[in-house]
Amino acid sequence: MLFAYLSLAGGLVVLIIAGDILVRGSVAVAQRLGIPSLVIGLTIVAFGTSAPELVISLQAALENAGGIAIGNVVGSNIANVLLVLGIPALIAATPCGEDGATRNSVFMVAVTGVFIVLCFFSPLGWLAAAILLSLLALFLGDSARTALNHRREQKAQSGEEKDAGAELLEDVEGVPDAIWIAIVYIVIGLIGLPLGAHFTIEGAIAVARDWGVSDAVIALTVIAVGTSLPELATTVMAAARQHGAVAIGNVIGSNIFNLLAIIGITTAVVPIDVPAEILKLDIWVMLGCAVLLLGLAAYRVTLNRTAGVVFVGAYCAYVYAVYMFGTTAA
Repeated sequence: MLFAYLSLAGGLVVLIIAGDILVRGSVAVAQRLGIPSLVIGLTIVAFGTSAPELVISLQAALENAGGIAIGNVVGSNIANVLLVLGIPALIAATPCGEDGATRNSVFMVAVTGVFIVLCFFSPLGWLAAAILLSLLALFLGDSARTALNHRREQKAQSGEEKDAGAELLEDVEGVPDAIWIAIVYIVIGLIGLPLGAHFTIEGAIAVARDWGVSDAVIALTVIAVGTSLPELATTVMAAARQHGAVAIGNVIGSNIFNLLAIIGITTAVVPIDVPAEILKLDIWVMLGCAVLLLGLAAYRVTLNRTAGVVFVGAYCAYVYAVYMFGTTAA
């Protein structure tokens, strides 16, 4: 069993490092394209930080571990709201009221509702993939339109100050200046992610059997937190430097990508059975977190330390409930 634990821990470490490298390369490319900060968070950063979830879920589905594939996405979306927003709030005030955040949060809640409906028609197959990928195309098209409009406005205004997102990216240690170095970063990240996913999956399945809980429980907690660490690191950095657009955009975008891109691509490759235990609790917690995020954006809430304690405490309570329920069910 020692090898299983080492495999799980080592795989998560590789995923975190590869995901971080991929993000650094992606944001460097985005900076050169002049993309606004909220769009950077919603798309480039969100996709980069969601890459570990994609590799984990796809490989899990191919290895007939559907519980890990679904649980990883659901658990990551819950962790993204409660942990990824909660922990930075313990360090510095985290503003959630950025222009465009409310509209994208509404879309995120709608996507979450669509995903929940699809889960009750398990297994998820080509029809679910078509619906989710179509919604992803709609989201990317809208983000592209926003980016193009922003660039036109920048060109129309002389002497305009740099976008806050660009300032943030310039201050990030380790983000390459040369475009070819950024591309190398992306390639390394894409190579490292499958390797980390392989060891993580192998270790997680063995650990699940040793602990006497289902694959879904391990995916909802251990793997979900591990693959959410890139989002956490990005949001901590953004909150500490008072760049709320990147922070809130990263969380909203990651949750959208997790549901549309990860589940959409995975189910297009292989059908996935939705575990019964996820239908009883976890998808509803995920929906509640999505609605909570919408409220934060709509009312332009700034999360303080008290809110951070509540968020992190709520996540700990959720993990306790998952393990108690999963162990009992097993």
